Amino acid sequence: MAKHALLSSGARAWRSLACARSELRLDLTLGGGQSFRWRETAQGHWTGVMGGRVWTLTQTDDTLWYHVYRSSAGERKRRKRRAGAALQVERDKLRKEEEPVAGTPVQEEEEEEEEEEEEMLRDYFQLKVQLGHLYQTWGAADPHFQSIAHIFTGVRMLRQDPTECLFSFICSSNNHVSRIQGMVERLCAALGAPLLRLEGTAYHRFPSLAALADPLVEARLRDLGFGYRARFLRQSAAQILDSREPRWLEGLRGVPYPLARDALRTLPGVGTKVADCVCLMSLDKAEAVPVDTHVWQIARRDYSVAPGNNQKSITDKLHRDLGDFFRRLWGPRAGWAQSVLFCADLKKFQKLKETSRPKKKEEEEAEKEKEKKEEEEEEEAGPCRSKKMKAGKNRTTKKIKTT
Repeated sequence: MAKHALLSSGARAWRSLACARSELRLDLTLGGGQSFRWRETAQGHWTGVMGGRVWTLTQTDDTLWYHVYRSSAGERKRRKRRAGAALQVERDKLRKEEEPVAGTPVQEEEEEEEEEEEEMLRDYFQLKVQLGHLYQTWGAADPHFQSIAHIFTGVRMLRQDPTECLFSFICSSNNHVSRIQGMVERLCAALGAPLLRLEGTAYHRFPSLAALADPLVEARLRDLGFGYRARFLRQSAAQILDSREPRWLEGLRGVPYPLARDALRTLPGVGTKVADCVCLMSLDKAEAVPVDTHVWQIARRDYSVAPGNNQKSITDKLHRDLGDFFRRLWGPRAGWAQSVLFCADLKKFQKLKETSRPKKKEEEEAEKEKEKKEEEEEEEAGPCRSKKMKAGKNRTTKKIKTT
């Protein structure tokens, strides 16, 4: 049975990119509600599907490591091509031993494939964007951001496939992250092409628009627990196929943010929040600020901004007003900054705050009181005890030095 890759088992099967943790943290970026296709399969190792391939990612302080799995069918074809190429090389050697043998077509193909995968990874994490510089800019403009920036470093915006991003976030309506992950996993297992299986876990491609638009899909997805979202998924896919260009979604990357957002809102099941998520996380609209209950609470609690304070739901006007507030505060990449605060507000990451928080005044005073009490006890015991203790310490020191 094929197993998930581990860096500790040897780095030969891995490739790497220079990337500091301050520029990318996998746990916060992949586990922060942007994409729903990644799982932590071992400590610090994240496995998921991206670009029709299965990857495991991990990192050390200054390096991003990645392993790309090959399907069994693909690996058999690759071995067959290698064997054929090796035989051809041997024949060429017998013919012209005096001439150096150039790289084989198979080697060139594999090198091209590896270069393509590296570029896919760089593009997915948008590694050309210097995150440290952005954090400095946001911190200078916003004291609250500055107060948490040192804890939540490396939160980077993904550049996802627009189709996968759109239909994943249609599933997000009135939902929480773990349940959305389960839905997206079932959606891929039911309608996506299989890729491979690792330790009992099957990995699939994200479904195509044609698969999602099938008339029988709605009933099937309702049986899988999608509820009313099943209708939205099928109708949106059908509408794109029937009345749009084949690459209409990708084409929205080239139009201004307000037009892209309004175009997405014409689809069934796509409101302002979902449209902003898709704009920010797959359509290169870094100024988009998705507003949900988390962001609304952050605005009221941490910024004393409370438009629509008496409202019970987030209206389009409230969404627009809060988005404009954060765009004025953080600038053209406001959506990236918002994702940092969103991560900092998630329950799953609260331990990071606890381990990083400075000691409270009462704790410091208690420690001082304890030290003072120990000194008083030592003085009460008299100089002989003090000397013995010091001598004991000296002997211990000498032992350590001589060993």
